Order: sequence, then structure tokens, then C-alpha cells
Amino acid sequence: MIIETKSADPNQTIFSALSCACAENRQQSTLPAQLTAAAAAVLWQPITMADSMVERGTALLRKLEINVAEAEKRTGKNTVNMQETYTVYLIEIRPAETEGGTPAAPDTLWRRYSEFELLRTYLLVTYPYIIIPPLPEKRAEFVWHKLSADNLDPDFVERRRVGLENFLLRVASHPVLSNDKIFFLFLTEADSRLKSLSAMFRVKNPDKRFTALKQYSDELNTVISQLLRIRARVADRLYGVYKVHGNYGRVFSEWSAIEKEMGDGLQSAGHHMDTYAASIDDILEEEEHFADQLKEYLFYTDAVRSVCRKHELIQYELEMAAQDLVQKKQQKEELATGTVRIFSLKGMTSKLFGQESPEQKESRLAALEQSIQEGEETVKEKNTECQEFVRAAWDDIERFKEQKDKDLREALISYAIMQISMCKKGIQVWSNAKECFSKM
Repeated sequence: MIIETKSADPNQTIFSALSCACAENRQQSTLPAQLTAAAAAVLWQPITMADSMVERGTALLRKLEINVAEAEKRTGKNTVNMQETYTVYLIEIRPAETEGGTPAAPDTLWRRYSEFELLRTYLLVTYPYIIIPPLPEKRAEFVWHKLSADNLDPDFVERRRVGLENFLLRVASHPVLSNDKIFFLFLTEADSRLKSLSAMFRVKNPDKRFTALKQYSDELNTVISQLLRIRARVADRLYGVYKVHGNYGRVFSEWSAIEKEMGDGLQSAGHHMDTYAASIDDILEEEEHFADQLKEYLFYTDAVRSVCRKHELIQYELEMAAQDLVQKKQQKEELATGTVRIFSLKGMTSKLFGQESPEQKESRLAALEQSIQEGEETVKEKNTECQEFVRAAWDDIERFKEQKDKDLREALISYAIMQISMCKKGIQVWSNAKECFSKM
């Protein structure tokens, strides 16, 4: 069964389901009663990602197979009634096990990249203590000059398709996110959307652990960005070096035409040079997968900062509640003793027009006492919320660290092996050329 949004712009018609959830979560972030153990680290490699996550993941991946099967270019009108071209992605889900061993027909629906963004925004709002997996880049960045920066370029769309599938698998393998009903509806229903959360605040006593984590996230973002830029520059130069070897092939071939005894050797050497020059296209295409691995963690740094910002917001609310309670207790003390510590309009009024009657004073004291009790309860609730957030967030941060260390270590090792292999191919080409020259 294929589910497809009827409107040319699905974002105009998919507000209802997630908007309510977002409104509730903006008012109060709720933590699960129990959090399962941190999920084991998973591999980025697209070929082994699903298998690895099923082995170490959650019940959702054991029940369902999730794929982003294909991408399709479409044309329609946007919110301002102008014609636009965009890409949609086909999500396929099917039962992991079927009776009789016959594969079940998949349930499918099309999603735009913007809808994936809305899902991730919902997850950020609903689970502020969790490091939400990032999406692949919306626009081509850190590309070497031979690659197209066009968002509709087939190679870029294919890499983004793989990244979107990886995002869904990351969420589906998470011990908490995989149980979210809205996420399941995103996979099965065409009508879902969320608004974003924003707040401006300043914390007086920030948690040093989250401050350090935020600083590390900023530094990691900088390091990975620099690494990607260097890799793009190296790719540009490598491309030029390899293609220049094609000139060797042309010259050797032309030279072989005027030689009799040396002709065969020169012709063979020229062939090896042509092969070497042509190999760079496949090499750099393989390198793009490495770059995508780094980009995933470049975007993960934003997710880590989102968790830190949410903790700052909770800490800010706790500090404001505590400050309000202190002010109310000070007002009660001033009213009870008749002393005013700081200048206030009420204090000036009392001096100008006389003191309050005993009945008025008792009424105000009773109201303040009630307000203080409510304030103490609020501080207690905010303190509990902050402690639960820190516990839950830190559990997920530890899970993320384990995943990050394993993924980046394996990505760097794979890149080093790739470079070694490339150098060996170069050595082999020149060794073959040497043999050709020796036989002349």
C-alpha cells in the first residue's frame, strides 16, 4: 500500500498530529518512568547498519524492516503558490518475520526532507535529555570542485537517501526514541508535523559538566569542519595529479607510433597511465562515503548542543523559582517585623499614609504563607525535574560517546586503508610501467 500526500506541498497539510504533542511538551518535558540500558554502539556503514542495529538494537527493529528505498524528483506549487522542484523519498516498512517464509508486501509512503526535519524537531522537543541523531545535510557542503553542489544532483540525492535511512535506523535502534508513537506514525501515516521550541535565558549557576560538554561539542564541530575542508582540497589536488597522468598516456602512445623496437613498450606504458588517470573517479566517489560519515558527526554536535541548551533552560527555571521563593520569604519577614531592607513603593506608601491594620496585615501574611508553600513545592518539583533530566541525559550522553568513539575510529581506519590502497595502486602502475620500459 502506497500512502502519498495529496498536496503539492505536504507541509501545508500535516500540522495536526504533532502540533498538539509539541504544545504539551513546550509546557512541561516529561521523562519516562524507566530508561532501558544504553544501547550498544552501532556502525555507520550502510551495508551493515541494519544488521548491526537489529543485533544490538530495540524491539522495533526486530519486528520491522525500515528502508528508504528510492528518491523521486517532483514539481509542484509551494506555500506562495510558486512552481518549485523538490525531491521526495520512499519509506518502506515490512514485518521482519513472516509466516511461511514468504516476504510480506511493504507498506510505503513518500516523505520530503522537510518532513524529516519536522520529525527531528519533534524528537528534540519531546526528549530534550537525549542526543537526537542528526539528518544528512540539506545542501551540499564541503565538496571538491568536480562534485555538483546542486541539491537535485543524482549523486547528492543518493547520498542523502542513504543518510535519511541511517537517521531512521538510528532512531529505531535507540532504547527510548524507538518507542515513540509519533515516530511510528511518521513511518506509517502521512499526516504529522511539529513546531519548534525556542527560549532565551541566562543561567547564573551552570552545570560544569554540561558547560564542558558544550565546549567539547563546539571544538569537535570546528575540528570536523576543518578536516572536511582539508579533505576537499586534497581531493581537488589529487584529481588534478591523476588526470595529468593521462598526458603521459597520450605522449607515450604518440611516441610509440614513431618507434619500432620501443613501440610496444611505450604503448603498454601509456595504457597503464590511462588506467591510472581514470581510477581517480572511483577513488574520490568512495571517499565521499567517508566524508558523509564525518558530516553525520558534524551534525551530531548540534544535537549535543541542543541537550545542553535544554539543561540550561531547566536550570534557569529552577533558579527563577528559587529566586521568587527568596523574595516572597523576604516580603514575609519585612511584613512581620515591619522593617524594609530595600526601597519599595509599598514601603513609601506605608510611611506616607500610615501602617496597615492588623486584619490587613494578617491577611497579607496568610496570602504570603500560602504563596511561599506553593513556591517551595515549585522549587521541589523543578529540582526533581532537573535531577531526572541530568540523570537521563547523562545516560544517553555516555551511550553516544561509546557510539561516537567506535564510529569515528572505524571511519578513520577505513580512510587510512583507502589511502594505503590508493598509494599501492600508484606504485603498481609505475612498477608495470618500469617493466614495460625494461622490455624495450
